[in-house]
Amino acid sequence: MVVSLAALASRQKSYCSQEEAAGAAVMESSSLHLARRMAALEPSATLAMAARAGAMKAAGLDVVDLSVGEPDFPTPEHICRAAEEAIRAGFTKYTPAAGIPALRKAVAEDYTRRTGLAVTPAQVVVSNGAKHALHNVFTAVLDEGDEVVVPAPFWVSYAELVKLAGGRPVLIETSIEDNFKLRPEALRAALTPRTRMLLVCSPSNPTGVVYRPDELAALADVALEADLAVVADEIYDQLVFDGRTSPSFPTLRPGLESRTVVVAGVSKTYSMTGWRIGWTIAPEPLSKAIGNLQSQETSNPSSIGQHAAVAALTGPQECVTAMRDAFQKRRDLVAGRLRSMPGVRLPDIGGAFYAFFDISPALERSRSAGFGSSLQWCAGLLERQQVALVAGSAFGAEGHVRMSFAASDDDLNRGLDRIAAFLADPAASRT
Repeated sequence: MVVSLAALASRQKSYCSQEEAAGAAVMESSSLHLARRMAALEPSATLAMAARAGAMKAAGLDVVDLSVGEPDFPTPEHICRAAEEAIRAGFTKYTPAAGIPALRKAVAEDYTRRTGLAVTPAQVVVSNGAKHALHNVFTAVLDEGDEVVVPAPFWVSYAELVKLAGGRPVLIETSIEDNFKLRPEALRAALTPRTRMLLVCSPSNPTGVVYRPDELAALADVALEADLAVVADEIYDQLVFDGRTSPSFPTLRPGLESRTVVVAGVSKTYSMTGWRIGWTIAPEPLSKAIGNLQSQETSNPSSIGQHAAVAALTGPQECVTAMRDAFQKRRDLVAGRLRSMPGVRLPDIGGAFYAFFDISPALERSRSAGFGSSLQWCAGLLERQQVALVAGSAFGAEGHVRMSFAASDDDLNRGLDRIAAFLADPAASRT
C-alpha cells in the first residue's frame, strides 16, 4: 500500500495540518495575530516525522520508525518504584522552583564524582527536561541580537531556541571528513563583535560523534581568548562507546567553570524521556537568575519525576552499563551495514544512538524520481518502504539523513534492508 506523502516533500512547515493552517489564517485576520518571533519558528522535524510514522502505523502499515531519539528500554524498575513510593508518601505538591534539595544535591554529587570538578547544589537548577534547561539559559543570558556559534549539523531545537530568546544563531558548517567536528580556526573566523556564546554538544546529536579531550580543549582556548560564554550540552555523556572518554567542558581549562553552563538530564542515560527532568550546572549567580525565571514560567518540574531522578542518580548504575553496551552493539550492526551500501558515508560514531550518513550520491541518482533533497528522499523512503528517518536539512546538513538505532535488532535489520532497497531503486515499493 502506497500512502501519499506529498506534504513531506515541501518545506518543514508543511507538516502542519490543513486545520492548523486555517486556524493560523484566522489568527492573522484577528487581534490574535501571531507575534513576529513565531513566523520564523520551525516545528521539530523529528517529532513531525514521528507523528507521521505513528499515523501510518495506526492506519495498519508496517512502519519501522527510526526517527526519534528515545531509548527503547523501559525505565529501570528501581526508578519506577521510587516514583510510586513518592506518590504514596504524598509528594504531589509544588516543590521549590529550582528543584527539591535532594535532587540538586544528587546532581551536584554525581557530577563532582564523575568529572572531578566540585560543584554545589546551589549551582544546579532542575528543569522540565534538558530542552527547557536550554531555553532557560538562552533567555537568561542572551540580549537581542547576541550571536551564538552553533556547529552544524546541530540538534533541531538549538537554532529555534536561540531565536526565541532574541539571539542570532551563527551556523558553522563542518564536514564528514572531519567527523563533523568544529575546528578552532573555523570558530575564530566566525567571531564578530556580537558573538556572545559557543554551543557545543558531545556526544553529538545528530552525528554520534565524540570530541577528543584535546579537540575540546582547542575550542576552550578560543572561548577563553574571545571571552565567550559556553553552553555544553552533555545529555549523552554516559552513552560513550569503545572505552572512550567524554570530558565535561568546564574541566578542560582553568577559568572555564566561571563561563560555562552544563546542560544534562536523565532522559537518555536512564531511559526517562517522558519524565521530563533535566538540569543546568552554572555559576551560582546565573543559577539563581535561572531559578527566578523558572519560578515565573513553570513553577517547578514534576514532583514525582524529581523523586524518580534522585533514585536514578543515587541508585544502582548497572542499568546504565547494560543500555550503553546494547547501544554499542547496535552501533556496530548499523555502521557495518550502512558502510556496505554503495555511496553511503558516515562519521565515526563514538556515542549517543544515531547514525548520520551522507546520501548525496543517492540524491543525484533519484533526482529524476522527485527525491532530490534529503527531505524528499525521507518522504519517499517513508512512502515507498515505510521507514521513518529524519532529513539532514533539519539539522543544517543537506544531503544527509539521521537514523536512530534506539530500536531492536529486528527493527534495525528490517529498516536497513528497506533502506538498501530504496537506495538501489527509489521507484520500487514494498507493496
